[in-house]
Amino acid sequence: MKLPALKFSKKPSEMNRRDFLRSGAALATVTIAPGVTLMAFGGKEASANADPGKRWGLLIDVNKCSKDCSACVSACSQENGWKLPENPETDAQWIRKVDLTDNATGREVSLVAMCQHCEEPPCVDVCPTGASFKRDDGIVLVDKHICIGCRYCMMACPYKARSFIHENIVDEQKTWAPRGKGTVESCTLCVHRVDAGGTPACVEACTATGNGAMIFGDLKDPESEISKALAKYPSTALRDDLGLNPGVRYQNL
Repeated sequence: MKLPALKFSKKPSEMNRRDFLRSGAALATVTIAPGVTLMAFGGKEASANADPGKRWGLLIDVNKCSKDCSACVSACSQENGWKLPENPETDAQWIRKVDLTDNATGREVSLVAMCQHCEEPPCVDVCPTGASFKRDDGIVLVDKHICIGCRYCMMACPYKARSFIHENIVDEQKTWAPRGKGTVESCTLCVHRVDAGGTPACVEACTATGNGAMIFGDLKDPESEISKALAKYPSTALRDDLGLNPGVRYQNL
C-alpha cells in the first residue's frame, strides 16, 4: 500500500522522536478494512465532540451483578467487533467479569472491570507518542494510527484494562472501532454512542437483563441519575489509594 509523502513543520534535524511520529500521523491514513481507517480514530477527530462541561462515568452495583451473567461482555464484543477470548493472556478483551472473595468473611461478589477512564490516567502519562489521550469529557482513548505498540500504557495501567493485538485482524470490522495488528486497545465507553446521545452497549445490555447493575451518566451534572445515586449511597473506586479519580465507581464492593 502506498502512503502519502510525509510533510514536516520542522526540519528533520530539529525534530525529536515525538515530533517525527506526530508528523507522520498527521497525513498517513492506513486502510485496514473496507471503509475502516486507523485515522478514523485519531485524537483530533475523536475529541471533536467532547464537551468539557461533562465528565462521563459509570456506577456499578456489585450486589446486582450476577455471577452467571455476562451480557455486558457479550454486548461489548458484538458492538465493537472483538471476539470473546480463547487465550485471555494474549487476546483482546475490552471488558471482563471478575469474581472476588473476601477471605475474612467468605463473601463472594462478581463485578465487571474495564478501562476506568481516570481523571489522571497513567497510560497517558507514559505514552511516548501521544496515542493514549483523554478527551475533555473524561473518556480515555487510543489513537490507533500513532500507537507504536510499545505497550508502556499496558504496564502503567493498574487495572490491566488494555490489550495488545498480536495477530492480523481478518474479521469484518466496525467503522467506529478500527483495530490493527501491533496496536493497543481498550474500552472506549462506546464513545460513538455517547457522541450520538446514547449509552454504552454494556449498560444497555445490563438494563435489558433486568439486573440494572450499571448506571451511565454525567458525573458533573448533579441532576443526573448517576450523580444522585453517588450522593445517596457510598461507593468506592478500584485502587482508590492511587489518587487517579476513575470515572468508574462501584457500590457494595
